[in-house]
Amino acid sequence: MEQSIKVQPTANTVLDAAPTVAGPGKSNCLMQVAHIHRLRDSEANYDTHQYNLQMQVLRNREGLNAPLKMGMELHAARQVGRLPFLQSSRMMEDVLLGRDEMITFPDFLGAPENFEFLRQPHVVMEKSLGIY
Repeated sequence: MEQSIKVQPTANTVLDAAPTVAGPGKSNCLMQVAHIHRLRDSEANYDTHQYNLQMQVLRNREGLNAPLKMGMELHAARQVGRLPFLQSSRMMEDVLLGRDEMITFPDFLGAPENFEFLRQPHVVMEKSLGIY
């Protein structure tokens, strides 16, 4: 019979709680307990990173005018708003970024009837116009 190999735990059993402030090389209790995955920041900035890469490729291929025009169109699309009590769908921004044909999490679970901030339209408009 072969002996099984036991896996040793990698977590610290005793926390090193020093009263000093942790510097770049030192670890504090939070750094010992909390595990932050390396891909978290990458996934959080994925859309911005992809947009920047596309603009660099477009600049190399078409010149500076094309990304500037795309950036100005995107800026103008983000400025378009609705009345203060209505939620914007950001359809123009999705079309410019090529996300209009993608089905994502907010598309099927972000229905307006599920939002928690339903407000009275007359009260919101009076407050925004300064009438109240």
